[in-house]
Amino acid sequence: MKLKTLFSALCLVSLSFVQSSAFALEKPKNSVIKMSTTTSTENSGLLKFLLPKFEEKTGYSVQVIAVGSGKALKMGEDGDVDVVLSHAPAAEKEFVEKGFGDKRYPVMYNDFVVLGPEADPAGIKELKSTAESFAKIAETKSPFISRGDDSGTHKKELKIWETAKIKPEGEWYREAGDGMEKVIQMSGELNAYTLADRGTWLAVMNKSPLKILHEGDKELFNPYGIMAVSQKRYPDINHDGAQALIDWMVSEEGQAAIASFKVNDMVLFTPNADKADASAKETPAKVQ
Repeated sequence: MKLKTLFSALCLVSLSFVQSSAFALEKPKNSVIKMSTTTSTENSGLLKFLLPKFEEKTGYSVQVIAVGSGKALKMGEDGDVDVVLSHAPAAEKEFVEKGFGDKRYPVMYNDFVVLGPEADPAGIKELKSTAESFAKIAETKSPFISRGDDSGTHKKELKIWETAKIKPEGEWYREAGDGMEKVIQMSGELNAYTLADRGTWLAVMNKSPLKILHEGDKELFNPYGIMAVSQKRYPDINHDGAQALIDWMVSEEGQAAIASFKVNDMVLFTPNADKADASAKETPAKVQ
């Protein structure tokens, strides 16, 4: 019986070794994927939740470079990364049209919110449009902290000022040139208003004295797209890895993982890969 037991154990060890060897043989030849992305996907904790699932399933390893969407796209244009995940639809469209990326795949969306001191010195809480809220902040010269970093959030903010027909300038308006989490922190310290993506806000709200004072406007819709950098332009990039990541992100498994990501029992992003490329005219769903 002892010999039989020993033989069975050896068989299990051998089978385990064969399976491990087979997995090792199946590991992608170029297993490292370089991805540039917006700070919101990093600050919210989404990527730390998603990427291990992808890596375990495929054998790839993803190196994340979190910057503003403008810089993320520029890294793609320069061929410094294999794939870009950002939230600047107009810039993403241009990125593809100029031949830097193959195709833009819708992945998910949330929305932007206007944050400010609970006392609301500019009185924007009851206003209906975001442009009206910004105009009131400018009129009262209430402190406003801008990302100022060519990120998707910064691009959206500038568009809102343009809609309000205001060129923000003066001591009340400050450009931080930093990521969303740090800008929220700075705004809290200075009792200032700011525009933030809801995902980052929900992840850090318990550490901030700020409150959501304006939300729900169609103008605040915030879609995310993912693009592989063009292999025609940069033959040496890891195009297979980039496409594998994209395929997983838009798959039923990847979309379900995005939908299940929560902070403090609140959903941060809504998957939308199975829908047509979302229009900025769509009304954002408030994330509870």
